[in-house]
Amino acid sequence: MTYSIIGSGNVGTALARQFARNGIPVGIANTRGPDSLAELASELGSNVTALSLQDAIKADFIILAVPFLAHTSVASAALNWAGKTIVDAMNTYGVPPEVLAGRASSDIVAAAFPGANVVKTLNQLPAKLLASPPAEGSGRRVMFVAGNDANATAAAVQLVADLGFAPIMLGKLNEGGVLLEKGGPLVLQNLVKLG
Repeated sequence: MTYSIIGSGNVGTALARQFARNGIPVGIANTRGPDSLAELASELGSNVTALSLQDAIKADFIILAVPFLAHTSVASAALNWAGKTIVDAMNTYGVPPEVLAGRASSDIVAAAFPGANVVKTLNQLPAKLLASPPAEGSGRRVMFVAGNDANATAAAVQLVADLGFAPIMLGKLNEGGVLLEKGGPLVLQNLVKLG
């Protein structure tokens, strides 16, 4: 399984830190090109590689950590996303309601990435908490996961666990995924699973 993070803002950088901390190889890309990420990749060590967008989309597992409206630019980098898992780690803060038109953001993402399996996760915590070690007291910080494809969701659950979080499945996107949408009851929840 290969991983990439697209987006190098607060969330993308926080996620790259978690991959590095746990020794999991990951590529990171943004719209400014790999040279703009060289310093971050150097700081985080050999498990984090600065990539071009075209190289980042070759990964099996692509984590979108861009502003929500920018996901269409990423989607336009390929015509077919079959066989890929797209992790929607984005939030829709500041997105006008008419853009969503009453739809869940992950449904919009799925429509933009034809053939991909979309999983909603890694979006509920503020970037500062997302970057910090997930162990808290005698437990681990919870990370919720929702998705429609059983294999893609299971792989996301495993990744979340490998990053040190305590994954909790929320079911399908139209069930649990909506709880992770802007204004949803699980957004910004810092919960810890003991044991």
